[in-house]
Amino acid sequence: MNIGDKISVVDDAIDGVVTAINADIITVLTQDDFEINFHKDELIVIETPLSKLELIPDNVQDILSENEEKTPKKSKRVKPKERTLPPMEVDLHIHQLMPYTKGLSNYEMLNIQLDTAKRQLDFAIQKKIQRVVFIHGVGEGVLRAELEFLFRRYENLQYNDANFQKYGRGATEVYIFQNKNP
Repeated sequence: MNIGDKISVVDDAIDGVVTAINADIITVLTQDDFEINFHKDELIVIETPLSKLELIPDNVQDILSENEEKTPKKSKRVKPKERTLPPMEVDLHIHQLMPYTKGLSNYEMLNIQLDTAKRQLDFAIQKKIQRVVFIHGVGEGVLRAELEFLFRRYENLQYNDANFQKYGRGATEVYIFQNKNP
């Protein structure tokens, strides 16, 4: 933690900027112009100012040559027995995806959840996994509606409510048709 870092207090709704550091005691100027002292373990850094040089790695040429050496791998054929395995489960509860959600708006959290769902769905299609259960919870139904909108964009899948006894009303099961031609 450095002077000038934007921070947030872990167990309180206080954000501010570090103005002084004295061993483990950090002085924070809050958004309400109060200076408050906190122990360093009570704070997390939200933004750290980075210079452009810190963003560019030193060994750019090495990274580029590594990418050229990699060759695409062929996908492994999935045996029919393996297709009937239990479905892949993707828990979209935000606390499962992000260690800290403080400072994120509902819109940002929803986008994180949808990006995760799309990435996992694409992974399942690539790996020829036939069934995926997306655990979204009940809530107000916003995430569920957005997931259904996402699923409708794919031609090779069908979605329904997941097993009620196992997941309740908070999950959707997707069945992916593997042999459908594009």
